Amino acid sequence: MNDILDEADQKMGKSVDATREEFAAIRAGRAHPNMFSKIMVEYYGTPTPIQQLASFTAPEARTIIVAPFDVGAIGNVERAIRDSDLGVNPSSDGRQLRCVFPELTEERRKEFIKLAKEKAEGGKVAVRQVRQKAKQNLEKLEKDGEVGKDDVTGAEKRLDGLTKKHTESIDELFKQKEAELLEV
Repeated sequence: MNDILDEADQKMGKSVDATREEFAAIRAGRAHPNMFSKIMVEYYGTPTPIQQLASFTAPEARTIIVAPFDVGAIGNVERAIRDSDLGVNPSSDGRQLRCVFPELTEERRKEFIKLAKEKAEGGKVAVRQVRQKAKQNLEKLEKDGEVGKDDVTGAEKRLDGLTKKHTESIDELFKQKEAELLEV
């Protein structure tokens, strides 16, 4: 039973971490390299994460400089950034790309908050799915006669506590992201 609960706790923690990464990709006031984390670039016929192909610097609050390690890949990197959902059109000087992000309007901030809310809900759904799977495993142990009903009931209460802890973590991350997005 403890193994089931420990595994559920680890998987729920990974769901919280994944949600945190999703939030990092949503832009608030400043541009930051994490915004590029989901972009895949076609590189010699293989989709490759952009972080493996380029370095990023942020000389100003709304500007990111993307410097591909292989200058021959600059066109593919530029195309991948342009086709992404970042809403930025990079300009190239042949060696690096300059991505200037527009000021966030009130409407765009609300769109980002809505997106963050969807990501948070997705994270909570993942946590609840882990809970459901762990609950089924506990019920199977009881059905197979390996543990008693009281033990399973206690373990389910601990499982509910873990679920509550992790969903509250996601809610807290969402509140922080919302406050960051509303900050002008």
